[in-house]
Amino acid sequence: MGMMPLKPPRFAGDAMATSALSPTLSDNGALVERHWQELNLRRRTYTFIGLALLAMALSGCLWFANETNAGKFFDRLPYVFDFVGDLVPRDGAEIVRAMFDLPSPYDDGSLKYNYPEGRIYLAGAIYVPEYFYKMLETLNIAIFSTIFGLFFGFLLCFLAARNLMPNPWVRGLVRRFMEILRAFPEVVIAGFFLAVLSLGPIPAMIAVSIHTIGALGKLFFEVVENADMRPDEGLRAAGGNWIERVWFGIVPQVLPNFMSYALLRLEINVRSSSIIGAVGGGGIGEPLRLSIGQGHEAKTLAIIILLFSTIIAVDHFSAWLRRRLVGDQAFRLAQ
Repeated sequence: MGMMPLKPPRFAGDAMATSALSPTLSDNGALVERHWQELNLRRRTYTFIGLALLAMALSGCLWFANETNAGKFFDRLPYVFDFVGDLVPRDGAEIVRAMFDLPSPYDDGSLKYNYPEGRIYLAGAIYVPEYFYKMLETLNIAIFSTIFGLFFGFLLCFLAARNLMPNPWVRGLVRRFMEILRAFPEVVIAGFFLAVLSLGPIPAMIAVSIHTIGALGKLFFEVVENADMRPDEGLRAAGGNWIERVWFGIVPQVLPNFMSYALLRLEINVRSSSIIGAVGGGGIGEPLRLSIGQGHEAKTLAIIILLFSTIIAVDHFSAWLRRRLVGDQAFRLAQ
């Protein structure tokens, strides 16, 4: 006679009987369970405290913003998008005319529609539009500063890495030096050199280069400290000196990451150069500041579109160059 199939409990007594048949945790299992519950409770408590502190900080910032604006911050908040509405030109084609320095049918002799006056003539009737020329100037500042910062950051990072420089005095001195270089924003450094060297792209190049050395140097030595030291040990056992160990044992490992950080820094430097241009450092930043301050809608949108397109182009170029340097196999999923 076959056994009857078990039925699920329908009453409380049946449920208690079934639970009584379930295996109980051992002492070690119960200890692990209690420990997990303690950790879970602690995580929830810390999350609640962090959210409460974040809410308090946000409330304090909003209160400070309202007080510093004479109590008008919240009153003016609904009008934030009015500025966006003011940027709409009377004719969409005006953006193209402003970007390529073409004559405007609305030209009334004012600075608002004097697009052809910004042309940079090369030979005869051949010219470069003003904003393209300014954008090239900004890119020139960013590229020079990135190359300069990459070179000196590369030289300094090995002296700051704990696994390659055992002398704490040398390591600490190099790290403090890089901290000083990146302690101040680029616009502050540029303000100092603009006062000394006058207006132009040269102070912007110096300012962005100084900050780039400190920033890339820190990122680079952190990559070096995470490198595999077995090649270094083999070269040391073979009698290699410090430079040979670094060049043949460490550099091949860290070079792809170095290039990734350098290309990322190039994107950052394009934006930094644009900001510095607004304070007299050359490039696209100065005409952008002037067009916003004077209410020239078509010029402002043309510069914004050009700047946005340049950032996208630099990003795609960085991705393409990194793929070429690292190899396609690094981007393929493991089968």
